[in-house]
Amino acid sequence: MSSPVPIAVPVEEPGAKPVLPLPDTVIKGSINWPYAISIIGVHALALLAIWPWAFSWTGLVVMVVGVHVFGQAINLLYHRVLTHRSCILPKWLEHAFTVMALCCLEDTPAKWVATHRYHHLHSDEHEDPHSPLVSFLWGHIGWLLVVNKRTHNIDTYRKYASDILKDPFYMRLEKSYMWVWIYVAHAVAFFAVGYGLGWAIDGTAAGALQFGVSLFVWGALVRTVAVWHITWSVNSLSHIFGYKNHDTDDHSTNNWLVALLTVGEGWHNNHHHDPASASNQHRWWEFDITYYEIKLLEKLGLAKKVIPPRSVRQARAEARRNEDQS
Repeated sequence: MSSPVPIAVPVEEPGAKPVLPLPDTVIKGSINWPYAISIIGVHALALLAIWPWAFSWTGLVVMVVGVHVFGQAINLLYHRVLTHRSCILPKWLEHAFTVMALCCLEDTPAKWVATHRYHHLHSDEHEDPHSPLVSFLWGHIGWLLVVNKRTHNIDTYRKYASDILKDPFYMRLEKSYMWVWIYVAHAVAFFAVGYGLGWAIDGTAAGALQFGVSLFVWGALVRTVAVWHITWSVNSLSHIFGYKNHDTDDHSTNNWLVALLTVGEGWHNNHHHDPASASNQHRWWEFDITYYEIKLLEKLGLAKKVIPPRSVRQARAEARRNEDQS
């Protein structure tokens, strides 16, 4: 993969960035109760992690592994496959990833895709639903807690995610609370598996209960909170702190810490420069693990029409033009 020559685009100090007002479509003082209750509730339950009895090293390992496994359903599927159509997966695999994404409690596919496409259309402008130029906390979490008539609107879903809603599986998720029950069921499954393993290891009900609770708290709740904040950091940190390879018309930046936590999503300036690409890696050291996983799926015959970076697309187009002229 060829690496573009980075251009010298200075990144302003955070204090020098413009300050945006709230989008006009935000209803001030109107709390989005379903989101607020779920976000606050899961955070509160995750505090059980500070209780020593609820800890196990297995639970910690399951949490760390789960951040990547479940988080990739957001990064790879929701973002690169469904939102930007950077590649095509078989429907069975796409839907399986969707179930895993729902276990992160980050909304249904149509709502997530519509909001993100709208963000790209108005990135760091007044209409952007979650620009941190309003405030860091607004871009990170605040925008989720209040009602925005633009993002919570059936017409928006139809306009910006009509391709998603054509799939009966995704439409069924929008018309029911199945996505909530999927999250609840997966959390209960963590407890049940932990209970069974704990009984097999310890041979007592007390040991089984403790091990089950540890997997429930760490494998489901703490992991959910971790995935939330890692995902939200792309909206907040990667529009304030970092460097630019490309002169985009927004404040997106490449942030190495966010890129590390999100296995590639933090190369956000690269992504805003070329959102269609399956790869965010524009310099050799900007490792994009998510792209490598897409290429692995391609090698296995499970991903097709993988869109390469713009530089590669342009080189191929130029080669075809030269062939046509010869």
